[in-house]
This record gives sequence, C-alpha cells and structure tokens, in this order.
Amino acid sequence: MADFRDLKFRAVTSLQRNVVNPLARRSGSQILLETKGRTSGRPRRTPVGGRRTGQEFWLVSEFGEKSQYVRNILADPRVRVRIEGHWYDGVAHPLPQDDARARLRTLPRYNSAVVRAMGTDLLTVRVDLAG
Repeated sequence: MADFRDLKFRAVTSLQRNVVNPLARRSGSQILLETKGRTSGRPRRTPVGGRRTGQEFWLVSEFGEKSQYVRNILADPRVRVRIEGHWYDGVAHPLPQDDARARLRTLPRYNSAVVRAMGTDLLTVRVDLAG
C-alpha cells in the first residue's frame, strides 16, 4: 500500500506542479496561498481551495506534511492568502487533531471532492487572517 501511496503522491504532485498550478495561478478568481520558501526565502504561491469564515481561512492539504506549502508553513507560519482578488496577511496553523474529512464537508464541494480523491494524508490548515 505504501508504494501505491508514494506513486500517487508523485503523480499528483507532478501534474499539479507542471500543469494545474501554473494555469490556476493565472486565474484572478483562484484562491492562492503564498508561503515563504523554506530554503530560498522566495515567495511561493500555491492554488488552494478553501473557505473564509470571519477572520479565518480553512483548507485541507491532500498530502499533509509532505506538501511543500505545509513544509514551508512549518518553517515560517506567516502567509498571505488571495481571496476574490484581495491579499490578506495571516498566520497558518496545521491542525493534525482536526478531522480533515469532516472539515472537507464544510468547504467548497468540488475542491473537497478532488482533495478526497487524490489525497493520501489529509491535514487541516487554519489561517488566522489579520484585520
């Protein structure tokens, strides 16, 4: 099973990195999560699905701590999120104790279905947005 999970991770992340993410980043309506590269220190923008609730933004990473953006968050939790064309500063908090599958039921349906189908190690992330 571990070999299949690793193969799935490599196939999905390659597709995302080389096809899906470059196209999605060009869309003004796509939500983007900007982290600071843990090695380069450069801004890294990743298209994500999620939902803003008050001063919080919630998302679920399909590969947990293997996701590059989660690894960047663990190194520096200060992030920015682009929602409906506006950038918000925030602090991201991976929440391994949260039920990620239940959380997906509260987030946009299409993205949640993709995360459930493609993911192997779901992890909830909450971003506390600044004013």
